[in-house]
Amino acid sequence: MRYGITVPNLGDPATLVELALEADRAGWDGFFPWDHIRFSTEFPAPVVDPWVTLGAMAARTERIRLGTMVTPVARRRPWKLARETVTLDRLSGGRVTLGVGLGYPRDADFELLGEDPDERVRAAKLDEGLEVLERLWSGEPFDFEGEHFHVRATAFVPRPVQRPRIPIWVAGMWPNRAPFRRAARFDGVFPIGVDERDEPRELAPEELAEIVAYVREHRIGSAPFDVAVAGTGLDAERIRACREAGATWFFPYAGVEGPGWEDATLELIRRGPPPG
Repeated sequence: MRYGITVPNLGDPATLVELALEADRAGWDGFFPWDHIRFSTEFPAPVVDPWVTLGAMAARTERIRLGTMVTPVARRRPWKLARETVTLDRLSGGRVTLGVGLGYPRDADFELLGEDPDERVRAAKLDEGLEVLERLWSGEPFDFEGEHFHVRATAFVPRPVQRPRIPIWVAGMWPNRAPFRRAARFDGVFPIGVDERDEPRELAPEELAEIVAYVREHRIGSAPFDVAVAGTGLDAERIRACREAGATWFFPYAGVEGPGWEDATLELIRRGPPPG
């Protein structure tokens, strides 16, 4: 089991960089900021750009894996995302994992900014964007004619440090099956539970085991595959149950929302990851 820290892309970017540096020193395996652009319709959140901040993290850290949790490809240009991810991968010496998904919430991060909030449209943009992204990472010339993205006679260099490419983790809200069939084509999955109000919640270990089994049914080949799960705190029993259900990464939350989350997260980071 590996252990990572995931944090909202809120507040002072310098503070986020310092949290990543503390996590690197304390022996954590990954540091993944969220990738929101507006965050909420209820209050003006102090959102910072995760990609600029990740660049500073890459320059300051030495060993910790870096990425987003998660980037909504539907509101990105895949060629811009290709440049950002390759630059970060080379700057970090090959320590990048790209987390992707449909994006959430659909109103604040999409509809109110003129982006199409329809889930089917976002899913189609995600699938097309991932294909374009992979082909741009390859460094080989290609053409692509999709419904949403169009590329003609294009090749991007340099390539990422990592081979065959930067790992991609796909997020999905269970029990919706489509994101997990998508995840099976890539390198990892970040499953999220939803409650009766369609709000995110923690998954039970039994649900996680069902998700892992479903993804394995749709996997082709035997390449390594990561299962990243989040939970509040470092409860040993929950971590053990998640590991037995198939998790390979565990991301604990500090359990504090709103003011003071940075201090609570720093305290969590300084405790270090569990042994083993």
